[in-house]
Amino acid sequence: MDKVFKALADETRRRLLDRLHEHNGQTLGELCARIEMARQSVSQHLAVLEAANLVSTVRRGREKLHYLNPVPLHEMQERWIDKFERPRLRALDAVRRRAEEAMTDKPTFVYVTYIASTPEKVWEALTSADLTADYWGHRNESDWRQGSRWAHVRTDGSGVEDVVGTVVVSEPPTRLVTTWASPENEGRTETYSRVTFRIEPHADIVRLTVTHEDLEDEGALAEVSFGWPAVLSNLKSLLETGRALPQEPWEVPRANGDGRSA
Repeated sequence: MDKVFKALADETRRRLLDRLHEHNGQTLGELCARIEMARQSVSQHLAVLEAANLVSTVRRGREKLHYLNPVPLHEMQERWIDKFERPRLRALDAVRRRAEEAMTDKPTFVYVTYIASTPEKVWEALTSADLTADYWGHRNESDWRQGSRWAHVRTDGSGVEDVVGTVVVSEPPTRLVTTWASPENEGRTETYSRVTFRIEPHADIVRLTVTHEDLEDEGALAEVSFGWPAVLSNLKSLLETGRALPQEPWEVPRANGDGRSA
């Protein structure tokens, strides 16, 4: 138990446990990509977590995968929490969560499509400035490295950027996470929304899941609910047929609630 307390006393080690809770079975390289720290330092923190039995490892070929082991945390809960005021703490936590949700809960949009393609081609379609120009009407320009700036640039030669942001996670060809903001709000992180592209292969097809979260309000949700299906349908057509749709899908009139076009 002393080793567990020592391991949990460090913020970086707690962040590593959070990362494994989000996505279990990560390599050292994957964990390093999300923590701004030298590889050797992350490895040392993982060794402390292993010594406390909070993390276990499994070899897969030349890779070593790290897995969260919740048993010591459960034992800590039984020893230090369960017998002390657990009902009262649970009630207080519920009140806290409701208060936080009321203040910070923002709309989220999720869209899933299936494409007859490969993860590599889908990744290229999302990150190539030329390809995005073909199906999106904008060029998505960046080097797509973690921490880099990206911009959604008009294709009319004006150089106008309609959306800007930062690459948060870049794990080709399976996962890309970026922040989104209007150019006038660049630097005001409290205004940013966040888009995650998850690319999952299955035999000869790919499941592409797009999650747009931290949207400003229901109006922003309505906008992306119209825009994302149009863009992703165009992407799907381009990858499967070699051509984008003959008309720009976002130009199709929107339907009112009664089914009539607006």
